[in-house]
Amino acid sequence: MKVRHDALGVLELPDDPRRIVSLAPNVTEALFALGAGERLVGRSAFCWRPDAAARLPVVSSYTKIRWELLHELRPDLVFTTTAVQGETTRALHERGYPVWPLPLPNSPWGILENLATLGAFLGLAEAAAELAGALAARYGALAGRLRGLRVYLEYDLGGPITIGRAAFMSAALAHLGAVNVFGDRPEAYFEPEIGAVLERAPDLLVFEPKRIQNREAQLRAVEQKLEARGWRGRPWVATRGDELAHFGPGFFGYLETWAEAMVKAVEEPA
Repeated sequence: MKVRHDALGVLELPDDPRRIVSLAPNVTEALFALGAGERLVGRSAFCWRPDAAARLPVVSSYTKIRWELLHELRPDLVFTTTAVQGETTRALHERGYPVWPLPLPNSPWGILENLATLGAFLGLAEAAAELAGALAARYGALAGRLRGLRVYLEYDLGGPITIGRAAFMSAALAHLGAVNVFGDRPEAYFEPEIGAVLERAPDLLVFEPKRIQNREAQLRAVEQKLEARGWRGRPWVATRGDELAHFGPGFFGYLETWAEAMVKAVEEPA
């Protein structure tokens, strides 16, 4: 089939792709969720959801491709994302690989839009609609759950990164009824001035630490951070890493879990 992409032009893509390489964690998880996991023949190093994905050959990091391995896998379709993978997508296209970049969502609703797109490409529109409907209901049930709560969210990306109003999670917080304390900033992600965080009067500090297997080490690192900054005694929660930053279907489960944890942290501070 021929499909027009705004940046790549007219693309010739297979009607029924059976050998798929996914270089995007959100896409990999979504393909398994749609029952198309058996079509995957390769993944990126960051595609660890679900556990079954770990059995697939690692074709790339997030941006660097093992071209010889990719050639050996003979994919009839490669999925990427926009933004950081833009150059990777163009390189794949220029080398003649059938590639489609799914957009990074601006809000959780974009996850459902991407499911519909994948369903259309794979001939699984009905399964995609059913899954999207179920996830939408779960997300809708969270509306207003954190009404009025002022939240500071920090990702550990080798240093502290927080979110402005253009970020995916800022939209999720708004849906929950919470206030992103840096919601006046127009950018999506930026390094905050740590000394100015408490001036914005957060009710809750939310940390997304690096993803490691040792939960105790994660929590200890957050506690050390709180101590160093003079924030000890303030309500806080810490995810297990790469959960609130995740753009796949599993995000909704993570959001349910941590929304409840946020409520508990404020109502029952340690």
